[in-house]
Amino acid sequence: MKYEKWELTPVSQDAVQQLMEAGYPYLISSVLASRGVITPEGAAAFLEQESSLVYSPFLMRDMDRAVERIDRAITQGEKIAVYGDYDVDGITATVILVDYLIGRGADCVHYIPRRVEDGYGLSDDTILSLHQQGVRLLITVDCGITGVEEVDYANGLGMDVVVTDHHECKETLPRAYAVVDPHRNDCGYPFKHLAGCGVSLKLVLALGGPDREEALFARYCTLAAIGTVADVMQMSDENRTIVSRGLASIDHSDFLGLHALLREAGLADKAISSVQIGFVLAPRINAAGRMGAADKAADLLLSNDEQQAEELARELCALNRERQNVEQTIYSQALEMIEALPDHQRSALVLASDEWHQGVVGIVASRLSEKYSCPSFMIHLNDGVGKGSCRSWGGFNLFAALENCNDLLLGFGGHELAAGFTIEEEKIPAFRDRMNHYVQEYQGVGVPVSSLAIDVCVQRPGRITLDEVAALDALEPYGSGNNRPVFCLRGATLERAQNVGQNRHLKLRLGKGNVQLDGIFFSATAEDCGCAVGSRVDAAFYLQINEFRGSRTVQMQMVDIRPSLTPSAREEKSLELLERCLRCEKLLPKEAVRLIPSREQYVRSWRMLQHTVPPGGLTTSYLPYVRLMAGVLEGPEPFLRAAFCLSVFAERELLETHRQDDEIALRLTDQGKKVSLNRSIYIRQLYDVLDKPYPGGGEL
Repeated sequence: MKYEKWELTPVSQDAVQQLMEAGYPYLISSVLASRGVITPEGAAAFLEQESSLVYSPFLMRDMDRAVERIDRAITQGEKIAVYGDYDVDGITATVILVDYLIGRGADCVHYIPRRVEDGYGLSDDTILSLHQQGVRLLITVDCGITGVEEVDYANGLGMDVVVTDHHECKETLPRAYAVVDPHRNDCGYPFKHLAGCGVSLKLVLALGGPDREEALFARYCTLAAIGTVADVMQMSDENRTIVSRGLASIDHSDFLGLHALLREAGLADKAISSVQIGFVLAPRINAAGRMGAADKAADLLLSNDEQQAEELARELCALNRERQNVEQTIYSQALEMIEALPDHQRSALVLASDEWHQGVVGIVASRLSEKYSCPSFMIHLNDGVGKGSCRSWGGFNLFAALENCNDLLLGFGGHELAAGFTIEEEKIPAFRDRMNHYVQEYQGVGVPVSSLAIDVCVQRPGRITLDEVAALDALEPYGSGNNRPVFCLRGATLERAQNVGQNRHLKLRLGKGNVQLDGIFFSATAEDCGCAVGSRVDAAFYLQINEFRGSRTVQMQMVDIRPSLTPSAREEKSLELLERCLRCEKLLPKEAVRLIPSREQYVRSWRMLQHTVPPGGLTTSYLPYVRLMAGVLEGPEPFLRAAFCLSVFAERELLETHRQDDEIALRLTDQGKKVSLNRSIYIRQLYDVLDKPYPGGGEL
């Protein structure tokens, strides 16, 4: 199991039926109902896609001042520098604005800081270098909102600065000519969740004016869509419009470099969804920034030379492969560190090393947050100073948490879900303690449990057809607030499991009734998936269409798999019989015979407990554990008698048990003496039913 707990969303089957009667397919109806959309009118509103942006860019505070200053610079021939960021959002924001300014005939250069050498945001050295190159107007995109001192420095050199950003604002804003950020307290812009590239797009639309708005949106929507998806922004309102329009326009984008990257990534002539952007396209653009070559990604997207674009696309894909290798090494080291952490330091994972690549720690933090269901802070150390990247979990506000630790930090910036910070190495222990305390107060519990949210538990597996899966595209684009739906199939049989891809991935087949479904489980193997072929399992997965050699089939992209917590029909009847026995209800003689274990079955059950329950006890899923015990019992009724043995051991005080929902807590008692099992009231009852003499002995 990848997740300790699965959270299944209750779904009204009446609502599903109502939506289906209105013409919506079964899977879409089920997902909508799980998300609270229970009427046909609500479904129509949820699925509706706007084709244009509805809010004027001039509703943003200082947008008018930004447009006035940039127009003046273009008219007077002043040299302009666009100062971006090294992630996908920052790169696409840079390209959008630079391409527009060049198209206007502006004298324009761009600068994207190197992640390791320069760090995040503005720097005095770079500002001075740009000034010496003749730059008189500096425009930031996806950064700058916390650069109070750096903007003052630029002002002192005689440069004007226009800040455009989307990150959270601190109490003091930079003293720039214009500060455009929807998070400003005094900004009345209706939608606060644009990415940096979204703000850059809005600036371009404002510069172009109403008459050119549609043409400019058509040109830049795909770049803005890529940056918005990559930055995991809330997928609602204008972001939903940007991404849906951008996905629809990707095939006829004007940017040669984008098409070159699509070809190199194997996405040419394929339908592109937010999933492909998030997992295939964005990582390749991001790899350039993570490995210290963000300029290559910007140069690729700005290129007008097909040969140059092809070469740069190949370089980005090579950098991505290098990034993957480095990431896996760091991730493995982080897992070892976490195992050594005490419980009170696992609510927020704060890890540091001088061996880690600064450009990759952020993506490892994302993986750790998902695995352990808690905020993660990964710190690259160099000469006594740590540069950290952190990722949120479960709506936890990282920016507020870092503000709470401000006295321990040299600096920080970002937003609620992702942020960066700088800290002296000696202060990391204090930071770790305070952050864990802060998270514990927020969530009100100790060690978090990794959990998986399930949208729909499929009640009709026969409805998982090509047409039904294809219809799920109507839910696109996916992102924060509109996640890709996770489906669940309970009580299926694992019919096949085979390692593929040099033993890195698992190809499997599940069966339930007369339905069979094939799946792929990335980064998992048959050895570590925890389920044997032929066993009863619960599966969590995304649904997709796999195209291979002209054939299209439904495929599960596995998210998790576990021994089934749903009893089979035979198991259910056995458990009903056990419950009747434990309630001392009257049983038939043939039922009593089924329940009574042999002495060998008692012994084997006890040895299994001694082998699997540690001194501190064990909390596990009840049904899979009983099946595990049943697997070592020889003779009739192994499942029923394994469950009965647990009850007898508990009644004779050899074992403490506590059942809650699907779980059971087990702890062996240390009595130091033999206990007669046949003195159990349950066994006495069974022999009374059989009208047989009550046996003696039966000691453990």
